[in-house]
Amino acid sequence: MSEPTSGRSDHHRLLAGLQASQRSRIDSFIVMDVMRAAAAREAAGDRVIHMEVGQPATPAPKAARRALAARLETDGLGYSLALGIDALRERIAAHYQITYGVSVAPERVVVTTGSSGGFLLAFLAAFDAGDAVALPQPGYPCYRHILSALGQPSVALPTGPDNRFMPTAAAITEAARARADLRGVLIASPANPTGTMLSRERLAEVTTACRDNGLWFISDEIYHGLAYGPAVAQAQTALAHSPDAIVINSFSKYYSMTGWRVGWMIVPDRLVRTVERLQQNLFICAPVASQVAALGAFEAGEELEANRLVYERNRDVLLAELPKAGLATFAPADGAFYLYCDVRHLTDDSRAFAARMLAETGVAATPGIDFDPVNGRFFLRFSYAGATADMVEAAHRLTTWARTRRG
Repeated sequence: MSEPTSGRSDHHRLLAGLQASQRSRIDSFIVMDVMRAAAAREAAGDRVIHMEVGQPATPAPKAARRALAARLETDGLGYSLALGIDALRERIAAHYQITYGVSVAPERVVVTTGSSGGFLLAFLAAFDAGDAVALPQPGYPCYRHILSALGQPSVALPTGPDNRFMPTAAAITEAARARADLRGVLIASPANPTGTMLSRERLAEVTTACRDNGLWFISDEIYHGLAYGPAVAQAQTALAHSPDAIVINSFSKYYSMTGWRVGWMIVPDRLVRTVERLQQNLFICAPVASQVAALGAFEAGEELEANRLVYERNRDVLLAELPKAGLATFAPADGAFYLYCDVRHLTDDSRAFAARMLAETGVAATPGIDFDPVNGRFFLRFSYAGATADMVEAAHRLTTWARTRRG
């Protein structure tokens, strides 16, 4: 027997009343919106220079691809244990001894689905709903968006030229005194979007401030390995100063493996089982094919250094050429592959300016409001992770555009 028409109508009205959850109402990741607009231009036949996304133009290392190809000949690649392949966990632990002189037990290593999976695991393991976490402003927007979805408010730690766009220990202590619900601090060094780094002394001060105020310190070290000039000597893991730090890293940036979605965490002993249970239920394990490739990537030192030198050349090109386009004021570009450019003399609406720039020059960049809802309207972020020829072409296009605007 068919359902009466009135019954179907009532059913549809009930379904129409269902809405997305309140906690899902997070802001978009604007860089992805810019990518979509750039793709639309490309689909229309235009050549776009992509400076909006922090994605290396170089492929995954040859050693990584060879390792996976060899494994595929003999193995169907089932699940790994939740914490990751033992050999990869051991190699990540060895990386800390080799690179930083810091001893890390392999048992503390968790292989994750990119750094994004690491943030989710860290926030769930360390913080309850309602716990606040302090973040640099400007900073990577997905930190606050993930926290918001989990019911964990974020507290801005304002930065700027006076403190080299990095939070200070004093600011952390002040935030802890002002917010009884503050439970943690997250800082990336080198940072996105600014490219700035904490000196060893300031990193030590930050970890001390977190310890003294009873706060978890989460260190986002995804851009480690990508430093330039004098900043190279400053690179240091937070684990050198605090065994209680939660460190998150990834194979996406330095290792040129963005789409492989594989990263890692180092957690204190007392959080290992907690994170393991979360991983079991949320992800089961990181993609095993990517874990196999990641193990091979550690053998690609010469290739990865060659990539870093390309980024360094790109950085030098832009620092020399962009001032000719009226873009001359940047945050200190110590590392990563970003220039955070002050454009307040050109606009007070960075989103509209970036859209106009894409439409009129074919150069895609990310508006600062993605990273800083307050002052980001005065900034643009340029990624120099692409080919050097593209950086030269972008500078030429922007210089020509600037002359046109002035004319």
